[in-house]
Amino acid sequence: MNITILLMTIAIAFLITVLLSPLFIPFLRRLKFGQSIREDGPESHLKKTGTPTMGGLMIVFGIVITAIIMASKVSQDGIGYELWLLLMVLVGFGILGFLDDFIKVAMKRNLGLTSKQKLLGQVVIALVFYYILQSQDFPTYIQIPGTTIQWELGWVYALLIIFMLVGSSNAVNLTDGLDGLLAGTAVIAFGAFGILAWSSFASVEVTIFALAAVGALLGFLVFNAHPAKVFMGDTGSLALGGAIAGIAILTKMEVILIIIGGVFVMETLSVIIQVISFKTTGKRVFKMSPLHHHYELMGWSEWRVVTTFWLIGLVFAALGIYIEVGIG
Repeated sequence: MNITILLMTIAIAFLITVLLSPLFIPFLRRLKFGQSIREDGPESHLKKTGTPTMGGLMIVFGIVITAIIMASKVSQDGIGYELWLLLMVLVGFGILGFLDDFIKVAMKRNLGLTSKQKLLGQVVIALVFYYILQSQDFPTYIQIPGTTIQWELGWVYALLIIFMLVGSSNAVNLTDGLDGLLAGTAVIAFGAFGILAWSSFASVEVTIFALAAVGALLGFLVFNAHPAKVFMGDTGSLALGGAIAGIAILTKMEVILIIIGGVFVMETLSVIIQVISFKTTGKRVFKMSPLHHHYELMGWSEWRVVTTFWLIGLVFAALGIYIEVGIG
C-alpha cells in the first residue's frame, strides 16, 4: 500500500469530520445536549458547563465512512473480517458511550449508566469479538516485543481480550478530561499503530482503520482544542479505547499497547493508586485524580497540561515503535 493511499485516508477522514462539525455542533446545542461538570472537579471547569457533548459521533462517522471507502478501493476481494471487527468494536462501544452520555444530558444524571451496566455491555462486545476471532482460527499466543518468544495462552486468550477491550476503553475514557487531551493523545496512539501495521504488513485494513482514526481525530481537534467548542463525551472515548485495543489484538501487538498507550496507563494507575491510598490510609497521593487534574491543581494551565501529556504520548509511541521495529 503506497503513501498516497495512506495520506488520502487521513485527508478524507479529516475533511468529513471538519465538514460535519459546524453542522453537528449547533444541532447538539439546540437539543440542549450540554456537558454537566463534576461539582468535585477543578473550579475552572465550571465555566465549561453546557458545552455540547456527544461530539464523538462525528469521530465515529468519519472513521466508519472513510475506512469503508478506502478499504473498498484497495481490496480486490471485498472488505475482510478484520475491518468489520474493528468497526463493530468502534460502533458497539460508541453506542454504549452514547447511552451513557444521553442519560447524563437528557435525564440530568451526571453519572450516566451504572458501572455494572457499562461493564456488562463492554464484556458482551468483547465476547462477540473473541467469538468471531475464534471462527477465523486467529492465533491465541502473545509475543514478547523485540524477541521471537511466543507464549501460547489457549482459552485464556479470551480473558485477555476481555481485559484489553474493557480496560482500554475505560482507561481512554479516564483521559478525556481536558480540552484536546484525549483527541491529541489518541491521534498519537492510532498513528503509532498505523505505522506499525503498515511497516509490518500486518493488515491493509487495520492500517486504513488506524489512519482513518488519525484523520477524524485531527478534524475533531479543530473544534476540541482549548477552548473547546464541543466534547467527544463517552460516545467518543469508549469507542476509541475499544478500537485501539482491537488494533493491538489484530496486529498481535497486545503487549505493545501498554507502551504506546502509556498516557492512558498513567491516568488509570493514578486513579487506582488514589483509591487504594485513600481507603487504606485516609490520605490522597494526588491532589485529584485522574493525573491531569493533579497538575491543574498544582497551578499548571490547561493548555500546559495538555501539551505536556501530548509530548509524553509521543515519547511512549516512539518507544513502542522502536521496541517493535527497531529491536526486532
